[in-house]
Parts: sequence; C-alpha cells; structure tokens
Amino acid sequence: FSCQWAKAHFRFRQPYSDLAYGLEADKGGTRAILMAVQAHIIRHLLFDRTTAAAHLERLQGISRQEQGEALAAALAQLLWAAGGGGRAVVCLVTTATHFVPRGDYRADSFTERIHLFEFLEKAAAQEFISDHINCFRGKRSHGLILFLYSLLFSRTLER
Repeated sequence: FSCQWAKAHFRFRQPYSDLAYGLEADKGGTRAILMAVQAHIIRHLLFDRTTAAAHLERLQGISRQEQGEALAAALAQLLWAAGGGGRAVVCLVTTATHFVPRGDYRADSFTERIHLFEFLEKAAAQEFISDHINCFRGKRSHGLILFLYSLLFSRTLER
C-alpha cells in the first residue's frame, strides 16, 4: 500500500458542527471507499435513528459518540452486504504475527498481524465494530486498509 493508503483512516468533521456528519477525504484512491461509507452514514443518521429532529436537522450537530455509532452502523451494513447477508468478517491489527511470509510475499509489518473475526449476525458485527471503532478512526490505525481487508474477507476470496 502507498503511504497515502497507510495513513488513511475514517475521520469526521468537527462534532456539533453543521457538517459533523461528514467524513474528511484526502485526494487520491481512498476517496471512493470513503464516499461509499459516507452514503451509509447519512442513511443511518436520517432513517435508522429515532430522534425528534426533522430529517435534515438529524445530520447537524451530532456528537463524537454519534459519529462513531454512525460509522459502526455503516461499516457493519457494508460488510454484511459484502458477505451476502449471511456473514461479516472484521479485520483488526494485533501485536502478534499470525503468519510467516514465504515465497514472493514481502512482509509489510501490517498484513501479517491482521486477525479475522467472523460474525453470523449483523447486530453482533456492528456491536464489535462499535467496541473497536478507534481501530478504524484513530490516527495510524490503517482504518481504510482494515476496512478494505474486511470487505474482501466478508465477500470471500472465491467470490
């Protein structure tokens, strides 16, 4: 992965602002993934939450916690859809190395530390993502790469 991909993570605009629902996107290849997730964040904030605010008001002034909840819901929805509605796989980085590079594979000190968590219920996947949301939105978290790996493993390599 390029340096730009390695630095990419999910980051929102300032909480409690008019654009608090919006993800910040740098130029380059990561924008496509961010915009797909952004669409699901907006859908969650507009239609899945119960609040007295009018539809467009539901997007404005959300807190950091609400941002995390919306991101977790969006990621879980996308992973569940990628898994065909029957499973979702979430990838997280651990300190332990899970495989030893062989052959033509060059170690990147990231991929070999990925641990897979499989879920057969969408709600369980969403709760797990919510509990580990900083793994996707923290600086130096490689959040977009983790999500991309999660999509691939949810979809399965065969499909």
